[in-house]
Amino acid sequence: MKPTLLVLAAGMGSRYGGIKQIEPVGPSGETILEYSVYDALNAGFGSIVFLIRRSIEADFSEVVLSRFPPSVQRRIAFQEIDSGLTPDQAKASSSRQKPWGTGHALLCAREAISTPFAVINADDFYGRGSFVIVHDFLSREEPTGRSYCMAGFSLESTTSPYGSVSRGICEVDSVGHLVSMAENKKIERRGALFVSIRDDGTEFDLPGDSTVSMNFFGFTPAVFPQVERSWKLFIEKNLDSPKAEFFLPTVVDEILKTGDASVSVLGTTERWFGVTYRSDHPGVVAEIRKRVDEGLYPERLWGKP
Repeated sequence: MKPTLLVLAAGMGSRYGGIKQIEPVGPSGETILEYSVYDALNAGFGSIVFLIRRSIEADFSEVVLSRFPPSVQRRIAFQEIDSGLTPDQAKASSSRQKPWGTGHALLCAREAISTPFAVINADDFYGRGSFVIVHDFLSREEPTGRSYCMAGFSLESTTSPYGSVSRGICEVDSVGHLVSMAENKKIERRGALFVSIRDDGTEFDLPGDSTVSMNFFGFTPAVFPQVERSWKLFIEKNLDSPKAEFFLPTVVDEILKTGDASVSVLGTTERWFGVTYRSDHPGVVAEIRKRVDEGLYPERLWGKP
């Protein structure tokens, strides 16, 4: 049974200023997530699950899904603000304007996944090699297994010159297992330095070679009950908070603390890039163009006009 790829594409893109999941970056109008799907299929993944909001379903289907050939097995799952909430909880959180975050997104895709699977962000370019190492790890796992993995990137290769980024800073032991992961919501690059800014405005420096999570994880379906437990505790504390987010790295860290699973950090030499801000877009277009010119991707990704 081939692993599944889950693509998280429900974010509103508030810092970007639009629906960045469907913004073209390739020479024939391809989106970043199309390159991820292309790389995943070539690495051996079997099917794709796209997690989106219902409000962008029409645009997503027209601009993205229509480009895939029929041979690409895909499903759509939906993340809404009230997904997984009781009627009373939904009423109490009615002032909220955006979904609850990547941990909540994982739960929203639960019914669409029955195999070991990888999860990625729609607006991040991870590179073919990253998909290969995660695929190979998942191919050795049983659906009930609790050995997970994460593609590890260096902090210095994952920041944006146009503003702050949110990254999970990882502690890794001597045998490559993840020990802990702390979500840093606001990291800025200042020349050769990297600074994390806390909610109270205080700052601390981070090494450029720090291992970070870019939300590229490999799980089995055994993760869903674990995430559900964390979600219930989170929502009890944050139901009336309009900006609280249930981050996937935080959930993974909680799983590690309970000892319910292990997470292997798979170092990748691929260079990450993405579109956190609209100003990032021209640079991404140039990076894709470079890879097409080098022969890593065809001019038309799916071979049709």
